[in-house]
Amino acid sequence: MKTRNKIIQSLLVAILILASGVVYAQQPALQYFRPNDKNGLNVFEPSKEDTVIFDGLKVRVGGDFAMQFQGIRQSNTAGNLTKLGSDFNLPSANLNLDVQVLDGVRMHLRTYLSSRAHNESWIKGGYMQIDKLDFIKPEFLEGVMKYTSITIGLDEFNYGDAHFRRSDNARAIFNPFVGNYIMDAFSTEAFGEITVQKNGLLAVVGLTNGKLNQNVTVTDNTDNKPSFYGKLGFDKQLNEDFRVRLTGSWYINNGTSTGTWLYGGDRAGTRYYNVLYTLPDANGVAEGGPRDGRFNARFTKLTALQINPFIKFKGLEFFGIYELANGNNEFTQPQSDTEGGFTQLAAELLYRFGTNEKFYIGGRYNTVNGKMRESATENLDISRLNLGGGWFISKNVLTKLEYVKQSYNGEAWTGRFAGAEFSGVMVEAVISF
Repeated sequence: MKTRNKIIQSLLVAILILASGVVYAQQPALQYFRPNDKNGLNVFEPSKEDTVIFDGLKVRVGGDFAMQFQGIRQSNTAGNLTKLGSDFNLPSANLNLDVQVLDGVRMHLRTYLSSRAHNESWIKGGYMQIDKLDFIKPEFLEGVMKYTSITIGLDEFNYGDAHFRRSDNARAIFNPFVGNYIMDAFSTEAFGEITVQKNGLLAVVGLTNGKLNQNVTVTDNTDNKPSFYGKLGFDKQLNEDFRVRLTGSWYINNGTSTGTWLYGGDRAGTRYYNVLYTLPDANGVAEGGPRDGRFNARFTKLTALQINPFIKFKGLEFFGIYELANGNNEFTQPQSDTEGGFTQLAAELLYRFGTNEKFYIGGRYNTVNGKMRESATENLDISRLNLGGGWFISKNVLTKLEYVKQSYNGEAWTGRFAGAEFSGVMVEAVISF
């Protein structure tokens, strides 16, 4: 069965690549839509500018393909990490369906055809975005909907700005580097949100059911608390050369069986394959998983805050993260120890140049520091450095080269993480349309 799935998967990927040129030439324009190519760079929430005339149902079939060459080495204090060679990783692919259903009403659906963590194709998620209420009656609440978007579905929700720049399985064209951030705020949950944009001001308010894996089963430990989140910000093109954006986002979940997925909801896995995997021990047991290289404290109850500055002056571009993630309940073990908190800092500086800024070089520095429990005497500390650049061969094709070094610092780490470090070179090719 696995062999058959692999064959079907490979055929789907090949068809996606071969058909990309033909399909792209026939792509219809959609309303309030972020382009899935270079034109979508530095687009956060889709604009409320009504620039596309509705003339009936339109179906846009798109896709993404990504493949990496990995040359990473790793070590730790115990010396029990697997030896990594230099070779190609398993390619990943997405199939995207975007449908203009009605005037001001659009549907999105993304399927992972191939991903690191799953052998089979499966639906990542989808949503309905409503920018007009004319289906109720013509010009219904037109003055409100001129600035308002309503989004409902089971997909990634709008906490923070980093998720607009991350790689979503094969959709890596918006990420200037290969890996995502260490604390990767991304989850797919049942959600509803309202976004208001006017004169550069931005406000988002929403809620999710707090669950990555959807079910209706109730157990003794089930409390099914919703997650509440929101965003306030400012985004303005001050002149032809200078753009400034600053946002603050929050996320709150007080359930003991929900809300633990904000930093562990990416089921596609990380880009750095097999890092921190151990050799089998005397009992034949090995440690490691597809999300290694990231960090998720998995607090039972979570309050998170993310602040994101973005500045672009001509070809110079800066994006930053200041993020706090705190556990906010008493731990129920006999020691009754209070959950701790972590701080994430990230600074990304790029310089884009050439015709239509088709080249870029830059760096990113990312740290996570904090405690799992307030009683801990030392902090857990992770640091990562990325240096690299990229070339947009066309607006649909991007190649990237990066050097990455990640370290687990201090005496608080135990087991395979004690003294752990990995570093090396990654090359990634991306096609998105």
